[in-house]
Amino acid sequence: MLKADKREVVVIGGGAAGMEAAGQLAKAGCIVTLLERESVTGGHVKNWYHLFPDSRNSDEVIEYLARQVNHDNITVRTGVTAGSLEKNGKSIIINTSRGERIRSDAVIVATGFDLFESRRKEEYGYGIYDNVISSADLEMMFRKDSIKRHDGETPRRIGFVHCVGSRDAKVNNLYCSKLCCVTAVKQAMEVKKHIGNASVYCFYMDMRMGGALYEELYKESQEKYGIIYIRGKVSEVSENIDTRLIVKVEDTLAGRPLRMELDMLVLMAGMEMSEGGMGLAESSGLKTGENRFFAPADHHFGTNKSTVAGIFYAGACTAPMNITETISHARAAVADVMDYFRNI
Repeated sequence: MLKADKREVVVIGGGAAGMEAAGQLAKAGCIVTLLERESVTGGHVKNWYHLFPDSRNSDEVIEYLARQVNHDNITVRTGVTAGSLEKNGKSIIINTSRGERIRSDAVIVATGFDLFESRRKEEYGYGIYDNVISSADLEMMFRKDSIKRHDGETPRRIGFVHCVGSRDAKVNNLYCSKLCCVTAVKQAMEVKKHIGNASVYCFYMDMRMGGALYEELYKESQEKYGIIYIRGKVSEVSENIDTRLIVKVEDTLAGRPLRMELDMLVLMAGMEMSEGGMGLAESSGLKTGENRFFAPADHHFGTNKSTVAGIFYAGACTAPMNITETISHARAAVADVMDYFRNI
């Protein structure tokens, strides 16, 4: 029997942040309803193969998160979204996509991120040329243990384009997505593990390896796997009669233009505020920043707090984060929720 005096919390989003937050809230004695728009929980993590910086199998993280939400105090509801939030006295009313009005003592928004839609960068040929794929597409190939061109051939010359949809004024994303560089390094190494004789190139603007063991991973990719890094922005991608990709790029270090033929090109898609999060912000009057992610109450000591009492944020709905940071941010959100309960 659940105690009637237990606090009720709704967590919106069933990815890494939402699942971790729900688990920690339940352990603290709260009654938790976890809302997830997809048919299963796990968010983006479930679509990835190995994780940086240690090539950990993502299934291990999914198993950990599944244990977190396997608690009597948690009700997981899939296939449902939060349409809007209303402040009602000390309570929050969540209006769902199913026409329900759920009352809660607090809400944690953990709507995460969407990967940038690579079709918006037409010059790279995603959706036009079959052998231009996204970083997410490549992860699915890793999971199937089969890296193949559209014609079934094994690619021998593979390129990676960094900063697709990030640091790009043309798509109004001036911010750095923070994880594209290390993801490219990880995936380039993974390609070499699968196709030992492949030539792998990374086209980058700046290598931003600001995480624990990221720089060491970058060094290993060059010394052990022979990944070739070319500093320059890809200007054009086309296809020849043999469906090989012709890539034009300027090598800014060498000061000369390059024209390369590749079998496959992988676009490192950046991170954007999720469509669900953006809709919730607009319908509920929640503030967003210049990067269009949720704007916290304070960037130094209030990153989990919104400007509405009782509504909190967890994970990459506030900024690009890796899984380690996401889980830590979710735990911090729970700490803020419990502090809020002690003071109302």
